[in-house]
Amino acid sequence: MRKLSLLALSLVFLLSACAPTFQKQNEEVQTKEKDKGKAIIPKYNISDKYYRTILPFEPGQARGLVVNNINTRYDLNEFEMGLMRIAQNSFDTDKYYFREGQEIKEKTVRQLLNRQYTEEQLKAKSLKAADNIGLNPVDTGPPGEPSSPIYLAHILEHDYLTKDDKGNVSLGGITIGLALNSTYYYKVQVDSGTVEKEQHIDFADMEREGKKIAEEMIKRIRTMKNVSDVPITIALFAQQSKSSVVPGNFIAYTTVDKGSSSLNSWEKVDEKYYLFPSSDAQEAHRDDTIAFLNFKQDVEEYFPNFNGVIGRAFYVGDQLQNLDITIPIQFYGKTEGIGFTQYVTGLVMEHFPEYISVSVNVTSVDGPEALIVRKANENEPLVYIYQ
Repeated sequence: MRKLSLLALSLVFLLSACAPTFQKQNEEVQTKEKDKGKAIIPKYNISDKYYRTILPFEPGQARGLVVNNINTRYDLNEFEMGLMRIAQNSFDTDKYYFREGQEIKEKTVRQLLNRQYTEEQLKAKSLKAADNIGLNPVDTGPPGEPSSPIYLAHILEHDYLTKDDKGNVSLGGITIGLALNSTYYYKVQVDSGTVEKEQHIDFADMEREGKKIAEEMIKRIRTMKNVSDVPITIALFAQQSKSSVVPGNFIAYTTVDKGSSSLNSWEKVDEKYYLFPSSDAQEAHRDDTIAFLNFKQDVEEYFPNFNGVIGRAFYVGDQLQNLDITIPIQFYGKTEGIGFTQYVTGLVMEHFPEYISVSVNVTSVDGPEALIVRKANENEPLVYIYQ
């Protein structure tokens, strides 16, 4: 622990000492978009898994909608970060710069998320035919009994910019994430008020409708001024139900060539999250589940005041990539927390193979107590105890 503490102090000193130099080495560029003017590209990237972000930061046009349309915080995080992972298949992190979506305006996103309307429905809503661009199927059922579910829950745009030899930055491509419902929630009026009902959507139906929606989405995008001629990647995300404690996952993506409105062949995204422990994880990944249960058992034997050990495992294919573990526990003193953290760090090194990344968050009613991070193929974990 002394070694780790010294490492942390050295890192803080290094960052503080280098801050002025770091700022001077940022690159000033000129954006081609009208009225945008000068922008900054950070000199350094914290990881090749991320893109450098154009500054000043511009929030996405439809940023406020995502919280209302995505079921859980877990889905929200994975929807954004998963779309960035998929983008790396088309846009190199060394050559492209990230910007939150600016091309599809909030009003347009709202309209696209609507259902299609019949002529009678347009009249009843006092809408024009030009407003009838919804990507969800028309509802012809009686009140409280929708004839079809809403498949498309949200649209997320990410922009990727390129820089020419003269230092001009312009839009080089975009990615579009389509969040699809695995459970459709709708409200019904009853004598006692309004109740929420839910309808499960079969995976095959969700995927089929999602691909249809993607085709229509590309047709709509190509009519927009700045994106009529850039390459596009579009991906389907299956979000989980409101009660889920693990995020959904992307299931497929495709690309659209520069200047084209035709989708190339779909690529399967073989990613999935599992809750440890759970029957689904036990059935699909028995050996990993056993390793987690052994870890959990050793934690329970050490300390009686725990409330459970939960893990969220991320798989690519059949290979476990990341395991995030949460241990809620009640300590009666700081030294007790330090001792527990030391013990759990040893368990992490003992129970989980080196090729996976493991993080452990130790929490109490007072908030976070400790963080343990063992990155893949690294012998020394990072341990931080909150003061």
